Amino acid sequence: MSNLKEIKRKIKSVLNTQKTTKAMKLVSTAKLKKAEEAARASKLYAQKISQVISEIALKLNQNGSNNSRFFDTSLVVKTADIVFVTADKGLCGGFNVATIKAVRGLIAKFESEGVKVRLHAVGKKGIEFFGFCGYEVLKEYRGYSSAPTYEKAVEVIGAAVKDFEAGITDKVVLVHNGYLNMITQELKVADIAPVALPSVEESGVGESLLEVEPEDANLLEELMKKYVEYSAYYALVDSLAAEHSSRMQAMDNATNNAKERAANLNLAYNKARQESITTELIEIISGVESMK
Repeated sequence: MSNLKEIKRKIKSVLNTQKTTKAMKLVSTAKLKKAEEAARASKLYAQKISQVISEIALKLNQNGSNNSRFFDTSLVVKTADIVFVTADKGLCGGFNVATIKAVRGLIAKFESEGVKVRLHAVGKKGIEFFGFCGYEVLKEYRGYSSAPTYEKAVEVIGAAVKDFEAGITDKVVLVHNGYLNMITQELKVADIAPVALPSVEESGVGESLLEVEPEDANLLEELMKKYVEYSAYYALVDSLAAEHSSRMQAMDNATNNAKERAANLNLAYNKARQESITTELIEIISGVESMK
């Protein structure tokens, strides 16, 4: 009888968990629609401005007219900043794990080359992980990844870019887990500074790009400012959409697992109950037979 009560308690607990995970899935689905729209609206602009900046960098390097650290691909990297985005909340499957794994890989790569690494962490999960592992996190931004704005993006990337311009660092890398579709996330690692050069095959610089002269310093400065700021903003909104899609999947899997677990427990309960009834009948029959 005590076994039956224990199974019944487990069934109730699993069903309560199923209700919770189902509700969380519905919430994430609703939030995903809004985040997905923001990510898709920002994606094309982010891609185009990145392409333009890369082609400008290629043209300046080909002409030997580059006088900006942002376009100097020959810099010897001694110190690098890694700016990465994770979620402020958990229960989103392997979403945060993918970003953390990529950042750890970059750290290992830089350190093997004798490069000092500084971390700029966006999101509670990334901050807590690297803090727990003993890494020094130079800048921490909590609450930014769950409610991204352009102003927050400017703040996130501003410190790293300022140090790069001042010569304190020699490289800025932006890492985030982005949204590909409702069931797939895509890890993205971008060299923000200096600007990564496109290959000659990828670049249409010879045909499509307007002429940029060295004296167009103000234009280049404004383009670079918009490029780094928008890259950070897109990383935040793209990461949020990916977070919601990953959590939606995780909660859907948890709901299905809870449903399966409840079904198995019900089967075990019915078997135990049947065995209990059979035992009682045998005892009654045995008692009657012994009285004859």
